[in-house]
Amino acid sequence: MLETFFLQGPAGRIECLMKLPPVDPGAGAAIVCHPHPLFGGTMHNKVTHAIAGALVALGLPTIRFNFRGAGLSEGKHDNGRGEQVDLGIVLDEVARRFPERPLLVAGYSFGAYVGLRVGCADQRVARLIGVGMPVALFDFSFLAACVTPLVIIQGERDRFGPLPIVIALASAAGGGARVLPVAGAEHGFTGELDPLQLRVREAVENFQGA
Repeated sequence: MLETFFLQGPAGRIECLMKLPPVDPGAGAAIVCHPHPLFGGTMHNKVTHAIAGALVALGLPTIRFNFRGAGLSEGKHDNGRGEQVDLGIVLDEVARRFPERPLLVAGYSFGAYVGLRVGCADQRVARLIGVGMPVALFDFSFLAACVTPLVIIQGERDRFGPLPIVIALASAAGGGARVLPVAGAEHGFTGELDPLQLRVREAVENFQGA
């Protein structure tokens, strides 16, 4: 089941889309953050859509949303600052709808930066997935103090996030982090969405087995 709704944020309304799984075991709920809106990123981005689809298939109610200035969300792009506020508002709504459930925040590219930045600081977030981490463009040094369980899914040929740098960053993360490479994939995961979804499944199974 799909539900479209709007939340009110300081920059105006935030456009959201929630998909419920056919069977909901009550194991958690998820939020997926999209890539950079100034380069065409919205919640309908193919990678964001693929991540959300994999999470729903695993039984997690999953919300995608548009950051300020993207899609039907109001406001203007704020270089990741106001976008963190947007995510906080969506987290409030997910926590209200699914009380007492562990929350998972996943993000792709710019969305990974925003998602991990907020998720590391919010105690309601129990699990984090970063996909296509753009470590060459954004400062991820905050992960050194992050103790929230984290899995990073990275294309082996990602020019915005070279795999050796991502692995080093993961090893320095406060709570430790697992890196799951996608063989042959570039930043956009063109032609590699199925392997990406398999990695998302592996990430969630990793959390459940921890």
